[in-house]
Amino acid sequence: MPMESLAKDKRKGVRRHRSSTDGLSASRLYEVDSLLPEPLRNRLYDLFGQIEREFESLYSENIALQDKVERLESCVSSDKVDGQDVTDGVLKTSKKSGSQISQKIKTTYKTSTSRIVSTFKTPSAGCHIVREYPGHKDGVWEVTMSRSGQKVLGTASADGSSRLWCIETAGCLLQYLGHKGSVNSIRFHPVQDLVVTGSGDQTAHVWKAQITVPPHQEKHQSSGEDEVSEKEDADTIFEQADTVQDPLVVRTPVLELHGHTGAVVAADWLAGGSQVITASWDRTAVLYDTETGDVINSLTGHDQELTNVCTHPTQKLVVTSSKDTTFRLWDFRDPSMQLNVFQGHNQPVTSAVFAGSDKVVSGSDDRSVKVWDLKNMRSPLATMRTDSAVNRLSVSPNQLIIAIPHDNRHIRLYDINGGRIGRLPRSSRSGHNRMVCSTTWDDESAVCNLFTCGFDRQVIGWHINPQKKDKDTKE
Repeated sequence: MPMESLAKDKRKGVRRHRSSTDGLSASRLYEVDSLLPEPLRNRLYDLFGQIEREFESLYSENIALQDKVERLESCVSSDKVDGQDVTDGVLKTSKKSGSQISQKIKTTYKTSTSRIVSTFKTPSAGCHIVREYPGHKDGVWEVTMSRSGQKVLGTASADGSSRLWCIETAGCLLQYLGHKGSVNSIRFHPVQDLVVTGSGDQTAHVWKAQITVPPHQEKHQSSGEDEVSEKEDADTIFEQADTVQDPLVVRTPVLELHGHTGAVVAADWLAGGSQVITASWDRTAVLYDTETGDVINSLTGHDQELTNVCTHPTQKLVVTSSKDTTFRLWDFRDPSMQLNVFQGHNQPVTSAVFAGSDKVVSGSDDRSVKVWDLKNMRSPLATMRTDSAVNRLSVSPNQLIIAIPHDNRHIRLYDINGGRIGRLPRSSRSGHNRMVCSTTWDDESAVCNLFTCGFDRQVIGWHINPQKKDKDTKE
C-alpha cells in the first residue's frame, strides 16, 4: 500500500541520516567547538544515540499502527449491511487502538528517558530506619526527646495515653494514664524528671517520670555498615520485644492545670522550668506557675483556634501558632510583655518552633515552610515549597536541619537556608502509611538521631547522615 512504501522510505531516510554521521568520530565533529572533556563528550554521544534509537523504534511502530487504523476506518465506512450499522465494534476498536498508540508512546518514552535522567540526578542524604516503638492503640500526635539527664523518648497519643521509651531497646518504660481524653502533646522539663502533657479533656498535667533506663552499649557503625537490611531490622525488633518488661503505669499527676474551655493542643515549659504555657482551641494561651498551679497570664489575640505552642530553650520567649494563618511571638523578658505578629502564610499555621538563638521556623497547611529572623520579621529569610500540608516540624539543635512531616505520609529534610537535603524513604513495607504528625531530633546519638510519629500508630527511629549520599533515598 502507499502508506507502507512511505513508511519504508521514511525509515530508510532515518537510517541514511544516521549512517552518514556514524562514520565520523566525535572528536572530528566537535574538535573545535566543544570544550567538554573527551570522556564526558563520548558519554553524551552514547546517551543521545540511545535516545535516537528509541525514537526510531517508536516512529516505525507508530507508522505501522497508523496503517492499521486507516485500514480499519476504510472498512468501517463501507461496512453497512441492510441498513443495520455493524460498525460500532470496529469503531470502538479503532478508537481504542488510537488511545493504545498514544499510551504506548508515552510509556516507552518515559521508560527510555528515565534511565538517562537518573544518571544526572543528585542523590540525597543517607538515611534508614533503625528501630520502631510499637504499643500505641491509636494515632500518635507528638514525639519528643528529654532535654537532660537520662535520654528517653516521649510520645502522646489519641488513645489517651502518653509513653516514655528507652531509645536503644525500644521498650516502653512508663505509661501515663491520667488524662480522660486524647493526649495531644508531651514536653520534658529542662532540668528535672518532670513531664507536661496537654489533652482534649481541657487540662494539662505535670507528672513525674520515675524511670530507670537499662544500660546499653550503642553500636557505632562504620561507613560500610550504614545500610541495615530489613531482615536484620526485623530480627532486632523481635529480640527487643522479648526482653521488654511491663512498663510502670502512672495515673496521678503532680499538678493538674485548669483554665481552658477547649481542648489543650500543646503545653511547654518556659526557660528555667518554673512556668508552663498551654495553647488551646479556645483561642487562648495560658501561663501557669508550676509551684502553685495558679494562672499568671492569659494571652489573647488569635482569631481562631491555636494549633501549637513552643518555647525558647534559653530565653523567656514563646511562639504560638493558630488557624488564623498567623503565629505570634510573646516576649516575657520585659515586664510589659512585647508581642509580634507574623503574617507570612495564607492557610492555618500548624507549627512554629525556635531554631538556634535567633530564628523561628513555621509550617502551614498552605504547604510551605518559612524561616524567620527574630531581628527582622517583615519577610522570611527562606521559603520551602512542598506538595502537602505541614504538621509539627522540628529543627536539629546542632546541624539546624529541618524535619518536615506531611499529611501525605512523607518526611522531608531541608537545611536552615532552605536547601533541600532529601526525603525519607517510604514503601508499603516500611515507613509511615498514614499522616505523619510530628518529628524530633537527638543530635547526640550516632545511631538513631531522628524520630517520627504518625496517625498510623507508628513511632519510628531513623539514622540520618546528611553528609552521606544515598542512592536509595528519594528526592
